Amino acid sequence: MALRISKAELPATLRENMIAQMGAVPEPVEVAWHSPQVAEASLVFGQKIGEWKAVDEQLKTFAHMAVAAQVGCSWCLDINYFMALNKQLDPVKASQIPCWRESDVFSPLEREVLEYAEAMTNTPATVTDELAASLLEQLGAQGLVELSALIGFANFAARVNTAHGIKSQGYAAHCEIPLAKRAGAAGVLSKS
Repeated sequence: MALRISKAELPATLRENMIAQMGAVPEPVEVAWHSPQVAEASLVFGQKIGEWKAVDEQLKTFAHMAVAAQVGCSWCLDINYFMALNKQLDPVKASQIPCWRESDVFSPLEREVLEYAEAMTNTPATVTDELAASLLEQLGAQGLVELSALIGFANFAARVNTAHGIKSQGYAAHCEIPLAKRAGAAGVLSKS
């Protein structure tokens, strides 16, 4: 699939900053820049989410990746896996997110977070009272609110990227352990 919307020209300063930070300009930013207000709002909200500290960084990253795997956003899987390794998160666990149900590397809390991310992503959402109560007990009210908002943002990003035809840019190709393939899912990274 090709991009459904062409890339817009970014201001030179933004382009240079993104290349310095990530090695390349993220295609979602280039496409969204057709509406700088949308692009800037997305970037600002994404940055603010990174500042939230009530939930462990690994849990947040894994939740975002679970959404990406379910929606089929290879770009989100790609960049989150790359970022997970840059944050020194567990690379084996990160690589297993697309097939987490079949993997035995996750703790009970991690499994509940992944289940919650998928349940919020389902249409309609399938979050149960029991799952929410368990996470509330383990993460606290602030943690559950932050996790839910992060998953909502992950859905926004993954669905927009997928609708625009944005695919992986190869960030994960620089990682030692390849992402596992989700059984029967189109648009998800496979083991390289």
